[in-house]
Amino acid sequence: MKYSKLFGKTIKEISREETSVNAKLLTRAGFIRKEVAGVYNFLPLGLRALNKIAQIVREEMNKAGGQEVLLSSLQGKENWEKTGRWESFDALFRLASKFEKEYALGPTHEEVLVPLISEFISSYRDLPIYVYQIQNKFRDEARAKAGLLRGREFLMKDLYSFHADEKNMMEYYEKMKKVYINTFNRLGLSAIETRAAGGTFSKFSHEYQVICESGEDQIIYCPGGDYAENVEIIENPEKLENKQCDLGHGSLKRVKVAEVGNIFPLKNKFSEPFNLVYKDKDGKDQFVYMGCYGIGISRVMGVIVEVHHDENGIIWPRSVAPYQAHFLTVNNSRSTINKAEKIYNNLQKSGIDILYDDREVSPGEKFADADLIGIPARLVLSEKTGDKIEWKERNKEKKELLSIEEAEKRLKEEKEL
Repeated sequence: MKYSKLFGKTIKEISREETSVNAKLLTRAGFIRKEVAGVYNFLPLGLRALNKIAQIVREEMNKAGGQEVLLSSLQGKENWEKTGRWESFDALFRLASKFEKEYALGPTHEEVLVPLISEFISSYRDLPIYVYQIQNKFRDEARAKAGLLRGREFLMKDLYSFHADEKNMMEYYEKMKKVYINTFNRLGLSAIETRAAGGTFSKFSHEYQVICESGEDQIIYCPGGDYAENVEIIENPEKLENKQCDLGHGSLKRVKVAEVGNIFPLKNKFSEPFNLVYKDKDGKDQFVYMGCYGIGISRVMGVIVEVHHDENGIIWPRSVAPYQAHFLTVNNSRSTINKAEKIYNNLQKSGIDILYDDREVSPGEKFADADLIGIPARLVLSEKTGDKIEWKERNKEKKELLSIEEAEKRLKEEKEL
């Protein structure tokens, strides 16, 4: 992609309303624009990063046996009344049609999927089933804040599992714990598996929290990895803070965190209102057991920026960066431009995702924009580099002179990782 043709450019000044690091940097770098409080438009750079995050999540859900669907955002009032959540779900967007019908804008999808799945489950032989989607959710938050970390419209992955008994449900629950940790590792995040209350969903749940100063939650955890719990469910958390870990990993720490995912053992909570049953081996009706597993895709994007940045801009993990390399020239001599065009075209033909800054602006402006956008590798061509190209990693100071062939080979190898 040539930067001169890119829809959405870097800007210097943004609204004072944007106070979070992720909103400031993503807006300045040309990834997002605010529509209204808690709602953002994703520009081409932002959508490329968002889609890469979603694809990693999709791959992990597929490996865990998930089948992808796309469920309706507009949901009937009747099913929400069956679960008792039409009135009790505080953040529910309720819409009135001019034809005297009422609807909900989906904040979650149990009320849609459970009645749907009942059409396909009759026997124990039909279980287990794992169904997921990646879709926009809507929540009427009292205070939308922190950019992509708490919005009124956001992209989310939610997987629902259906089982014949609690034992099978918990086996899958334990499996998904490992899947989640692996997913977040691939996304460039060190997520801490944290025990938490289940709220209206279940007695307990597990959250996946990332240490982050702008996060809304606090946890107490062992750096050795054997304990983590949300402060909200701990009685007298002050007594635990700085307590020595029972396994000798050092003192427990209290930190601010941002939640990027959660999992719940729903059991029969939604099966009973919709009479979701199957016939067991003896021909008797039994309620289906359920689990649900969420990851905030757009929230993950915001947390990545909160964690991976410096004073100059974003530092994207390679796995989710909008492009592999940011290619630029530092002078506009005809010979350099001709050589740059040839390199750009050859890299594109080789399947390398590259952003080429072809503008007639100062080198300083190009370098500043490259740092702000945060693509992992910066490639610079100039008369000084001759037949070679300068390679610099966004998160390192070291610069290397590589041949065009060496640079292309490295980019291809990194793409395969």
